[in-house]
Parts: sequence; C-alpha cells; structure tokens
Amino acid sequence: MNFNELNLSKQILKAVKEMGFETPSPIQEQSIQPLLDGHDVIGQAQTGTGKTAAFGIPMLEMVENKKEVQGLILAPTRELSIQISDELSRLGQFNKNINILPVYGGTNIDRQIMKIRRGAQIVVGTPGRVMDLMRRKALKVNNLKIVVLDEADEMFDMGFRDDMKTILDQTNQDRQTAFFSATLDKRIKEFSDLYQRNPITVKVESSEMTVEKISQYYLEMAKGMKDEILTRLLDIYNPKLAVIFCNTKRMVDNLVEILSSRGYIADGLHGDLNQNQRDNVMNKFRNNTIDVLVATDVAARGIDVGHVDIVFNYDLPQEDEYYVHRIGRTARAGREGLAFTFVVGRDIYRLKDIMKYTKANIKFMELPTIEDIDKAVSENLVDNIVSELDKKHDYTEEKYIFDQVLEKGYGSLEVALELIRQTSHKSNIKNHDKLENVDYGEKYSFDTSSSKKRGRGKAKKATGTRVFINKGKRDGLNPGNIVAAIHQECGLSRDSIGNIIIKDNFTFVELPNKFVPKVIKELSGKKIRGKVVSVEKSGK
Repeated sequence: MNFNELNLSKQILKAVKEMGFETPSPIQEQSIQPLLDGHDVIGQAQTGTGKTAAFGIPMLEMVENKKEVQGLILAPTRELSIQISDELSRLGQFNKNINILPVYGGTNIDRQIMKIRRGAQIVVGTPGRVMDLMRRKALKVNNLKIVVLDEADEMFDMGFRDDMKTILDQTNQDRQTAFFSATLDKRIKEFSDLYQRNPITVKVESSEMTVEKISQYYLEMAKGMKDEILTRLLDIYNPKLAVIFCNTKRMVDNLVEILSSRGYIADGLHGDLNQNQRDNVMNKFRNNTIDVLVATDVAARGIDVGHVDIVFNYDLPQEDEYYVHRIGRTARAGREGLAFTFVVGRDIYRLKDIMKYTKANIKFMELPTIEDIDKAVSENLVDNIVSELDKKHDYTEEKYIFDQVLEKGYGSLEVALELIRQTSHKSNIKNHDKLENVDYGEKYSFDTSSSKKRGRGKAKKATGTRVFINKGKRDGLNPGNIVAAIHQECGLSRDSIGNIIIKDNFTFVELPNKFVPKVIKELSGKKIRGKVVSVEKSGK
C-alpha cells in the first residue's frame, strides 16, 4: 500500500512526499483509514513506529478553517507534546489555515491563552496544563471532532488518570476518540468502555516493533565491570550521540558523574529534574553539546533526536516492551544503529524473555579488551586522515611549519610519524583499567547452549584450592546461586569454578589458585540467598 491509496488530500500527500515517506508504516496503514471513516480506534504502538502520523493525518483532514479547537491530543510530557506538534505542523505545512498549538506547564499561560483565542484548531498538551486552560474558560472542548490520548499507558503510570477522566468527561459525546499506547492493559480497557463506541483495535505485532536496521548485542559481565566496559565501547565506536538507560534516578546521577570524571561530555535526565533543567539537558543533546545522555525510561519519553548512534541498556529494562522503546531511539529516518545490553548474572533469563517477546535477534558479544580499543583508535585515525586528505585542503600554513621542521634536519617520514604519535595519544586508552578474565587470562564469555554450563548443575572440575563459605543447605544455598554470586561479585567465569560441596552448615568451592584471594576479599560480607557470608581459604 502507498499513501495515494488512502484517499488523502493533495496537501497531505504533498507534505508526506516532502517528508520522505513512501509507504505507510504498519500502524499508519491500519489506523488512518478507520479514523477517516469515523471509527474510534485503540492502537498499540511504540515510539518510532510512525504513530503520530497515524492519528495526525486523519485529524488534519478532519479540522476545518474555523476559529475553534476541533482536535485535542493529550501527551504525558512537555517533550512529547512539542514533538507531536512539530510533526503535525510538517504534515500540515501546505494547509496554511490550520494552527497547531502545544500547551504545557513551566511556560507563560497567558501567551497560550492568547494563541488559542486567535484560532488554534488543534491543541496538543499535557493533562495538567489542558485542565488549567479549561478551568480558565480559555480552552473549550465541547465541539471537538476528535480527541487522542497518546502514550496512554505512560499517562496512567504518571498518575494522570483522574486528570484524563476530568478532561474527557467535559468533551462532547459525538466526538471520535483514539487511544494509542505501548501496552493494552485493563486501564485502557476501562477507559475504552467509558469513552469509546465500538472501537477498532489496531495492534502492531512484536515482530514489527523491532527496528530492522538496529544491530543488537548483549554482553555478559560482573556488576563491577559495567563502567569500564561502557567506556571501552564508547571509545571503540566513538558515537556522535549515545543514550544510556538506567533503571533508577540515583544510577543516572552516579553514571553521569563517573562518565564526566573520565572525560566524557555527559548529562542526565530523570523525574527529579524540574522543567528548566529538563529543557537545558534536552537542548544540549539536540545541539550536540553533549555526547552522552543518561536517562530513566519515564524521563526519556518524548526524546526524538534523529542522529543517535548507539543505545546502551546499562540496566536491563524492567518491562519487556521498554526494550523496544529504548532501542528505538537509534536508527531513525532510515539510518543504521547499534544497541548494547549489559547482562549480569541472572539477567540472562530476563534477556531471554525479552528476546521471546520482541522476536529480536540479540547476539552475544565478547567483552572488548584494551587491545580492541587500541586497534579501533588506530583504525579511526587512519580513516580520519584519509577522509581529510580526500578533501584537498589548502595546506599553506601547515606547509610553512612542516618546512621549518625539515630545515632542522629531520626527514619527512620522521615528521609524519611524530605527528601521528601525538595525535593517537589523544585517545582515552591510558584511562582504562585492565580487567581480569578480559585483558589477560581466560576470556569472560559463556556458552548459552547448555543450561549446565550456566551453573545449574555441578561445575566442571578445576585444579586449584578450596575456599570455605560459612553457609550451607540449611541457609538455602545450592550450586546455582553460589556460582551466580561468585560470577556477579568477583567477575569469574562459570568455567573457572570447580566442584562445589554443600554441607548442612557450610560449603566448599574449588577455585584456581590465582582467583582465591579475589574471591575471599570480594565475596566476604556479601549476601547469598539473603544470608551474609564469610569466605576463607580452606585447610582441608
């Protein structure tokens, strides 16, 4: 199907062509015609699937050149309200009689009132500001042709249920109603029963949710390796823009501090920031004045920057659908992108759930070494030099300096090599810490083809020394959680752990000699199955 088959106006078709769209996305193909035909719609779709145009095109086709609000869109955040408004403006760029107004808190409400009175046909806003405008009698919602709740599930999660109900209760009953949400849960069903008439449900299958042009990888590591591995990947792939997702506000702040201390230009986005702080961070990101944005899932709603090169799942997302939402930040507008997911211990089972849900091909990747960084920096330097040479610059000033050095008696090759040496030292290689099982010794990687190799059964025999752990069967310990604890806290691969003998009140674990001091130091005082353990070298 193409847009010409949807019986759209010439202005919309021209705008669609101008924006580079050739064929409707799945959510657009399934939603536009029912909305144009007057039906209510429930649409399940993630950000990045084209859902704004799915409801925006029908809305633009419905509104008339009258000075009254005929289309209302509710969105959870200021950023998303602006994003939707901007896209509708592009879609309606050839119809000069349609005025689209984003409304949200943190800005002068009097200006928004003035613009509504001048004749806005479509209002896009957050529930709080929309209610405020309604209370002031500035925004009238009793003559709407259509109302849309975008990211409905997110608005429920953010506590906007009562606000949305108050707004919808005051709208005219003959309007069309559309709900778009990443998930279709009982809260959406409840609102549908209250405010929709025989809605058509449109669902983008999970296989369609994953962006094909994103190369997806997962890396298994100990918890303490995350920061080092993250910075190694940043140095190897050298992204212009990267987004890193964490699950907590505290982790966002900590990671921003860590990255900044290592020389990266980073900033964070989470729910504790006020609107001015959020605007400041997003402006930096859009203007390329920061390299890395660290964010929580809720705070990242509404981020729509087209040139994100890499997305990192520093923490595994807490909901399966969040994975798709996160990685969809890259590979926009036909570009290719990368997504890296960090897996620690039992996270591997959650990752399998995500892979099953999304039907994504998330490939295993070995942890990058210092040698990998060195190689990547060298290759990047070669590419940059060749790229600049191809541009045929005017080297008049540089030639003058070059000639002065040659006059000192040095050869041209010596000079070129010294310049390359100085340039290559701009890398961050010297700031990286060597990791055991990554930069020397056994590689930190796993065979996922067998559950026994993942620590569910007896670990393979290894020559070495026994360590004594002061907890046993009566404390709920089993070989699996002991292997997982040593792996997560100490960074040992499962193949490095030998026989495990669990008695009622204590446990013996066989380890290679070189790892014994590390395990004693890093596992002592930690909890296994909720029990604090002490570890020492066994005399037996």
